[in-house]
Formats: sequence, structure tokens, C-alpha cells
Amino acid sequence: MFEQIISVDRMEHAVSLFGSFDENIRQIEQEYSVQVVSRGSDLKISGEADNVAKATRAINGLLTLINKGETLSEQNVRYVLSLVREGAEDKLSALSGDCICITAKGKPVKPKTLGQKKYVEAIRQNTITLGAGPAGTGKTYLAVAAAVTAFRAKEVNRIILTRPAVEAGEKLGFLPGDLQQKVDPYLRPLYDALFDMLGAEAFARYQERGSIEVAPLAYMRGRTLDDSFIILDEAQNTTKEQMKMFLTRLGFNSKMVVTGDVTQIDLPDGKKSGLLEAMKILKNIPDISVCRFTEKDVVRHRLVQEIIKAYEKNEEAKRK
Repeated sequence: MFEQIISVDRMEHAVSLFGSFDENIRQIEQEYSVQVVSRGSDLKISGEADNVAKATRAINGLLTLINKGETLSEQNVRYVLSLVREGAEDKLSALSGDCICITAKGKPVKPKTLGQKKYVEAIRQNTITLGAGPAGTGKTYLAVAAAVTAFRAKEVNRIILTRPAVEAGEKLGFLPGDLQQKVDPYLRPLYDALFDMLGAEAFARYQERGSIEVAPLAYMRGRTLDDSFIILDEAQNTTKEQMKMFLTRLGFNSKMVVTGDVTQIDLPDGKKSGLLEAMKILKNIPDISVCRFTEKDVVRHRLVQEIIKAYEKNEEAKRK
């Protein structure tokens, strides 16, 4: 049995570290088969030497986040444990404190993983950013946050959000209403992100003025988009022709972010994804950045990460 003592400077940091009903410490104990006991301002970690060393690194990583003003969640803890597995927990100090946007309810929007931080920096530094990765990695949400920030700072005059109206096993014709009402369900995730950032009233006001536009990809043809922040979501469902059409809409003083999940392509058989092709063709062009997310960047429920891993294993087994 090996023991290690960690001193915590402030009692409130120890409270944050342990979490509600000690859930954070329990997660660490379970992961490394160690026991963590609090004695005043000291934490005593006991168990096998190698496990104690890993648990110590994980706790120090979490304390780094707490010292930077981060509130710990199950996702934070899970992410720190994954970094410890890779021996990369020292990169945590680069993660915290970077606020992209404040939501309508006053909540700061920050990157929660190193992959997300790299993506946010790519959007800031490049004119066109392609972000590909699994569900729940914050591709769309962070892009909308960056767009709202640029719009509030008057760096752009308009926000344009678009996605292809490709059916995931359903037909548009079966939906009630006119064309706008038929495509609205496809654009709902974009509306949700904007409501969150701006509030429903401000969003409606900006949309009425034409400062914010949410439209299907087909509406982009023939336009030149100047002074705009343009986001193409669900881009894995564009054809190569649609992707070329969209990218060539870029006007002066504009930014483009293209997001998608290449494991969820709903195009008819034989049609190649425009996102996959664009990532290959454009990867070496200056001022265009290609960001790839992994399951480690998933910031939804723990099971989303497990589901993505299970599907990846299944696809790998099929290929072999």
C-alpha cells in the first residue's frame, strides 16, 4: 500500500474538487482503484503505487481547472482522466479562461476540450474553417458563439446559417405547410443555438431586419456574401457540387465555418460527401483550416462517447 499527500490551499477548492455528494472523487477512486481521504487541508491518496501516481496527476489537473475559475462537472472529470491516460494533463492550463461569448442568460461559453480550443482558435485566425467530428463535440454551438461575438463587435454585418435539407430516412413532401415550414425542422438546431446566445426576442428582431438569416443551402446559389459570418451545418450531406457552390459564395470581409459528422452521411448511395472531398482538396491552402474532433471532445452525456466508440469499433471490425 502506497500513500501520497496533496495539500489544497483553500477549503472552497477542496469542496469544488469533491463535488456534490463527493461524486468527482468517487469517479477518481473508481478509475484508479485508490482511496482518497480528506484531512483538513490535506488529501491522502492510498493504493498501488502506479495507481496513486495517476490519481495524483488527475487531482492536480482538476485543481488546475479550479484555480482558473472553472466549475467542475462530470464531463470535466472524465476529460481530465482521458488526458492522464495519454500523459497530456499538463496541457490543461492552456484550456481554461478562454470565454468566446456570453449567452442571453449571462452564461459564458468556453471551449471544454483541447480539440474545441484548437477549433475556436482556427475560426479566429482563418477565413474558412472546416470542422468535422462526431455528435456532441460542440461544432455548431461554438461556431454560432463565434459568429455572435463577431456580430456584436461589428466585425460583420450579418450572420448567415445554412444546412442542406437532406432527409434522414424521411421525405420533405410528407411534412405539412409551405416550403419554409417544410425546411424549418432541418434548421431547428441552428435556431436553438441562436436563441441561446441572443434570446428569442433579440433573435426575432435581428431576423426581421435581415441581420440574421437561417435558410436551406439551396437559397445560397447565385449570391455573393460580403461582411458576413456564414455557417454551413451538417455539411456531410452536401454533394461535391453543392460544397463548391457554397464555398464560392465567400465575399469580402467574411468568414465561413463548415461543420459536419462524416459518420452520419444521409446522401443517396453512390453520392460522395462534399465535406469529405473539401477536407482533402483544401487542406494545404493558407487561411483555410481543417479541424478534426474525436470522441474525447464529446461534451454531452457520457453514453454519447460510449455509443460513438462502439460504432467505431463495429466499423473497424467490418473493414477487417
